[in-house]
Amino acid sequence: MPDVTHQKPAPVLPFFRFCRFFCRWASVLYFRLRAFGTHNVPECGGGILVANHQSYMDPVIVTVPLARECDFMARDTLFRNKAFAKLITSLNAFPVRRGEADIGAIKESLRRLKRGRLIVMFPEGTRTEDGRIGTILPGLDALARKTNVPIIPVLIDGLFQVWPRTNPLPRPGNVIIEYDKSITPAEYAHMDAQELTALIGRRLQAMQRRWHSRMPERRLEWFDPSGQTADIDDTH
Repeated sequence: MPDVTHQKPAPVLPFFRFCRFFCRWASVLYFRLRAFGTHNVPECGGGILVANHQSYMDPVIVTVPLARECDFMARDTLFRNKAFAKLITSLNAFPVRRGEADIGAIKESLRRLKRGRLIVMFPEGTRTEDGRIGTILPGLDALARKTNVPIIPVLIDGLFQVWPRTNPLPRPGNVIIEYDKSITPAEYAHMDAQELTALIGRRLQAMQRRWHSRMPERRLEWFDPSGQTADIDDTH
């Protein structure tokens, strides 16, 4: 496991800092963004932020509450426009081909994690259609095991209501992001891929259920406060 005892947080590049400042205030003013659990994100060293996927805004929302830079896997079609490709590359995005084992993207992820970077992943593979958290697809467990980095489940809630798939543009709303306690290499060392992805899914679902219990206006048709409709264990 990498020794992060004497590591210092990497400096945030000026352009990234500027974009984050602008997006942070825009998110607070337009979406009334509230963030919880930022202390669960390590100040230095590699890590994987595993978030549910509600809208196009998800990569921005995951990043803006943090003091560190983040790196992103982005589908390769986003890099077809040269101007947009240059922009997102400057903000630490790199392409991945969806629907196949992209060896190049995997190697790039490993390089970045070994350099002590934070990588954001949306392992559902696509945006939710109804607000609920979908199946966590395999793949991230191999990255974590090869680099011995913590996995931090991240809940995004409220963006589905303000920018569902059917809307061309977002509307004002109330968005929450919560960074859960990390799953350490020691914790997932004896889990297989299915057990690890199931644990991540339960963590995300438990956070969402807790928020929906507190905010009845956000409950969706499938919501069950007893948790009986999903295999959820929130006793972590």
